[in-house]
Amino acid sequence: MSQKKTALVVCPGRGSYNRPELGYLSRHLSSAHPFYRQLSEFDALRRELELPTITELDSAASFSNRLHLKADNAAALIFAAGLADFSQINRDKYDIVAVTGNSMGWYTALGCAGVWQGRDSMRLVSAMAQLTAEAAGAQFIYPLVDSDWRVEPDKQARLAEQLYLHRGALFMSISYGGYAVLAGTQSAVQQAMQALPPCDERFPMLLAGHAAFHSPLMQPAADQALSRFAATSFATPQLPLIDGRGVIWPRQLAQAAALKVYTLGQQVTDTFYFSRAIAVAVKEFAPEHIILLGPGSSLGGAVAQSLITINWQGLSSKQDFSRAQQAELPFVLSMGLPEQRQLVV
Repeated sequence: MSQKKTALVVCPGRGSYNRPELGYLSRHLSSAHPFYRQLSEFDALRRELELPTITELDSAASFSNRLHLKADNAAALIFAAGLADFSQINRDKYDIVAVTGNSMGWYTALGCAGVWQGRDSMRLVSAMAQLTAEAAGAQFIYPLVDSDWRVEPDKQARLAEQLYLHRGALFMSISYGGYAVLAGTQSAVQQAMQALPPCDERFPMLLAGHAAFHSPLMQPAADQALSRFAATSFATPQLPLIDGRGVIWPRQLAQAAALKVYTLGQQVTDTFYFSRAIAVAVKEFAPEHIILLGPGSSLGGAVAQSLITINWQGLSSKQDFSRAQQAELPFVLSMGLPEQRQLVV
């Protein structure tokens, strides 16, 4: 039998369950799979909370923006789909050495590492989605790289200028590979979007239904979450975790109380440095592969751009990365892509 490959697992954030992902769970999870029981427990809790069940949402006849993009529904779908994918990784092929995620993907990472467990995990995910969605402000995304994923200093300078002009009202929300996600008051976001030069006919792009995540405007949501949930909702991680600061939480050593304070406090109100998390993960754990959980396959570009930034294994451009991905067993494996999924399960 061939030797196991080491793998870093990366979990996607909010916005990864869209129209093409409708039915993602029913396509990839059979009723015979052990995770199906967990899904049934999630559905039971959602019914108790008088929220649509994950099964109902995933098996809807058609995709509805009003229903599927609603914060607590989207978060529940993404969390459940991520955990379902994680449960299907073939452990005879892959030795998982660490887990990280982008933004809400940190919650999925906590679930994968056993920090959040059972029904409690879905209670936390649904509550955090509701609390942060009720908060103020907005979010938009803007690229800092060219078409070959090389950094463009001019774009960085223009973005820095907007952050300076609107200091106290506009913040770096997520460092997301070759993209910056900014968050702030409705007014500051609107003004910054008007001031930045349009590019690719898409950017700057407002993230619909998003409040000012990972910014000080989230402080009321963080305060409520910290007071509502006890440290007993958190357990010691069974896998190493890399958070949105690039800090490693070691398996079986990290304190549940400290994880609570970071997850419900600082992680909610401060910049999420996803690119740094990827850089730390590959440097510290040197995985032979990176496995991207679903739903969707939107993480690929940001992960690749994060690797290019640190010149990982000689990668310096989009072309380099595309060439590397043509290997029989690519370095980055996305479970949202059918041809790569079959290499993982």
